[in-house]
Order: sequence, then C-alpha cells, then structure tokens
Amino acid sequence: MDINLLKKLIKMVEQSEVTEFSVQEGDLKVKISKNSKGSAHVNLQPSFDYSRLVNSMAGNIQQTNENPPKAVPVEAKSNLHEIKSPIVGTFYRAPAPDADPYIQVGDIVSPGTVLCIVEAMKLMNEIESDVSGKVVKILVENATPVEYNQPLFLIERS
Repeated sequence: MDINLLKKLIKMVEQSEVTEFSVQEGDLKVKISKNSKGSAHVNLQPSFDYSRLVNSMAGNIQQTNENPPKAVPVEAKSNLHEIKSPIVGTFYRAPAPDADPYIQVGDIVSPGTVLCIVEAMKLMNEIESDVSGKVVKILVENATPVEYNQPLFLIERS
C-alpha cells in the first residue's frame, strides 16, 4: 500500500466525523480509528513494518518498496529502443499455442511488424514495432501477465 495514500486516509479520518475506517489490500489490512480528541489511531495487520510507517509519517525516511520493479538498464546514448506494453494483459509470443512465435532474438523488424499479442478481456491486441532494427532481447516470458508501459522488447535501431 502506498504510504502517501495511507497518510491521506489518516488525514481524511481526522478531519471528518468518521470514527473508524478499514481497508484491505492483499494480505495487508489497515484499520484507522479516531479517539475522542479527534486524532487517528492506525492498526496494521500482518506483514507490514509499522516502524517504517511511523518513520515515514514523521518525515524521517522516503517511501521504499519491498519488491521494487526490475528495470532493464538502457543507457541514454545507446542505440536500443524499448517496445512497451500499451495495455495491461497477458503476453503471448505466438498467435496460437501450437504456432511459431512472431519473432525471435536476432530477427530484423521494421515498423508495423507484429511482435506479440497482449490479451486483455478476451481481446487479442497485436503489438507492432515502431522502429526498424534487430531484436536484441525479449524481456517477458510467454503467457505471463504484463502491466501498462512495461518493457517487452529491446530493439537495436538500424
């Protein structure tokens, strides 16, 4: 759960007539209750580092993620271009389970070349290359979920 969101929730409870508020995100359950003086009390359950929350709210530390997203380093001056997912969905390298993949590492592509499919809500969305070049790396495993703007391919521009 985002620390800034938690701060906003606490502030909203403190400033409103609401005396108790609960929310659950995954295995994290947050309960905010107000005492008679109007200040909020936060009860967090399980697997949440309460000391991190207290320090963050006091402004002593910046927000950190337990599992930061893995980024593929792409130097600003490099000739590599990232193809990113335009939608949230499931990544497929081939048009059908028994078909050959659209592309392999080392293939030469041009603008409009279909690279993969991202399935979203039973719709198959073809993802096309927007540059000419050679496929250097496929960053996602077949049949795995992808997020919006997640890098899918690295293409060395020609």
